[in-house]
Amino acid sequence: MEYRRLGRTGLKVSALCLGTMTMGWTSSRADSFAVLDAFVEAGGNLIDTADIYSFWAEGNPGGVAETWIGEWMRQRNIPRHQLVIATKVRGRMWEGPNGEGLSRQHIMKAVEDSLRRLNTDYIDLYQTHWPDEDTPLEETLRALDDLVHQGKVRYIGASNHPAWLLTKALWISDRLGLAAYASIQPHYNLVHRAEFERELMPLCRDQGLGVLPYSPLAGGFLTGKYRRDEPPPHGTRGTVSESVRRYMTERNFVVLDVLRQVAQASGATMAQVALAWLLHNPVVTAPIVGANTPQQLHELLGALSIRLSEEDIARLNQVSAWE
Repeated sequence: MEYRRLGRTGLKVSALCLGTMTMGWTSSRADSFAVLDAFVEAGGNLIDTADIYSFWAEGNPGGVAETWIGEWMRQRNIPRHQLVIATKVRGRMWEGPNGEGLSRQHIMKAVEDSLRRLNTDYIDLYQTHWPDEDTPLEETLRALDDLVHQGKVRYIGASNHPAWLLTKALWISDRLGLAAYASIQPHYNLVHRAEFERELMPLCRDQGLGVLPYSPLAGGFLTGKYRRDEPPPHGTRGTVSESVRRYMTERNFVVLDVLRQVAQASGATMAQVALAWLLHNPVVTAPIVGANTPQQLHELLGALSIRLSEEDIARLNQVSAWE
């Protein structure tokens, strides 16, 4: 396993992060435990979750992924210091006007609930899941700073924040001497580049922020299982989710054509090359990957051994360019 510093911090994290959004949705408890086992056995240490995961699944009220991670750590008796647990706060977790958001009121209750579900007394990376327009940034950052001083949180990060808002948050932390965001989770992959590269990437490079891209395989689109004018493959129940359908343009299928050619020439899978392309970017710390089985995870971990040539990178950059 390769390890990288999380931005300017001294924290070392695995170059691939295990995402847990599938837990209680497309992954059973047993399969989730098997994937966690395989990830740790491969040397992975960064596990990303969120308190709301995965409330959209039938019978899942939210909090399931955190609960299963906590149960897995307890059952396997894994030394807590060997893992870097990242979770998020913002979404609705209880009824009432303060059941969601980034107010001090919500954060202080939400963190205690996450600590209990995770069966731990601290969270390594506590991230604001998306912005809250109803709460002043200073209030949110002061609450997070208090959690750092209390030892309940080691580092703080953001997710889904535009560059201007992230810049403002960093400025407030600097001006007031508060704990500052150490990382950002952007939506970033080979067919969704502009959102991150236009303004966030230069900001992250300049400020030394860790970058943990989510949806690095575009919801499975970059695995090559979807093809032009063909029905969805077996296992997708004959439907394509809206999150994947938006990628299904002629332009993006041309990107897939080149991705497939590079993969074949490299003796790798398309998913591995798509991840290797991200890992080649020095601003990226660790793409967040999800897997329903250990077999799927092992394929994705294979991306760490893929070394794309400068010509391969140039071809992929050119065909997927947004400028």
